[in-house]
Formats: sequence, C-alpha cells, structure tokens
Amino acid sequence: MRQHGRAHGYQVRGDLEYWGAHEWSHAKPGSIYHALKQMAKQGLLREHETAPSTAGGPPRTEYEITEAGAEEYFRLLRDALTSYDQKTDVKSAAIGFMLDLPRAEAVSLLEERIRGIEAWRSAVTAHYVPEEGPEQLGHIGEIMNLWLHTADGEAEWTRGLIARIEGGAYTFAGEGEPFVGVLREGEDNPYATGERHPGDLR
Repeated sequence: MRQHGRAHGYQVRGDLEYWGAHEWSHAKPGSIYHALKQMAKQGLLREHETAPSTAGGPPRTEYEITEAGAEEYFRLLRDALTSYDQKTDVKSAAIGFMLDLPRAEAVSLLEERIRGIEAWRSAVTAHYVPEEGPEQLGHIGEIMNLWLHTADGEAEWTRGLIARIEGGAYTFAGEGEPFVGVLREGEDNPYATGERHPGDLR
C-alpha cells in the first residue's frame, strides 16, 4: 500500500506473487482479501470504492494505509529485523522492506539482531559443548548441532548484509528515488500462479 499509494486486493496479490511470497509465506488469495478487510476494520487501512472499469469490469475496493497503519508497519518492520526467532516469511518480508528505513537505522537494527543471535547461541552452549560433537547428548545432540549451525549461518549472513549496506548498497529512505518492486497497473506478472479466486473481482 505504501508503494502504490492506493491499491486493490488483486494488485496486492499480484505483487506478492511477483515477490514469490506464495512460495515462502502463507499469503494465499483468500487470506489476502480477508486480511485487507480486517486491517480496514482495525483502522490500519482506509477503503475507497472505485468506479467500474471502462472495459466493463466491476468496481473494486482500493485501500490506502492510514497513519495508524504506517505506525504499525514500522513497528513490525523494526521488530522483524531485530528478532532472531522470526519465521522465514516474517524475516523475508523484513528484508524486502528494510529500505523504508534510514540506512543507519537499518544497520543498527541488524547489529541488534546479531547480538540476539549471539546471546541465544550462548544459552545453547551453556548445556552443549560443540567441540565435543553432537554424540555427547545422543541423537538429541543433533538438534542442538542444527540450532548452532543455523544461528552461525544467520549471523554470518547478517554480517555480510551489514557490510554491503555500509558499503553503499541499495537506496534507503531519504537517499533518493528508491527501487520499487511492485507491478504497475496492467503490467503482466511473469510469476503469476494463475490460480483464480472470487476476491479477484473485488
């Protein structure tokens, strides 16, 4: 919504498919339309009825983000960038929208994320000594071994991202014209699933 200004559900669905969100999230067509209606009821989005299309299509409800919605958006974004225990869909969305923040703030939040990973790793190694191998705890040790490898990989990737950002990669808030990865009205989506839903017409 922030990138479009105003958008209807079918546009939102198209953008999510364009980003591959149907592969790494639970953003199914029905849930998208339901979520838009719920956010409007909560005052996070504002509804606008549009006129029928000149091609004879039905009117659609367009949505735009409210001030309360923008505040909640940035709260969720900051939480997702700092929290290590987020699920893949939340982490992926946070990385996708981090450019809405100032560069220095994004770096600061990612550094906080690394501190969280390190603290969590220390809590695991208080009960498990990686150098002694997973067998010391039987097959349960493999779980902790997986946890540590995952944490180490996340920390290494996050450090690399910070280095790229500090090196000037990407255009962050206040730095000029940002990259906008949304589909323009009427633009073909090369990643569309082709799955139809009754909400596509609303």
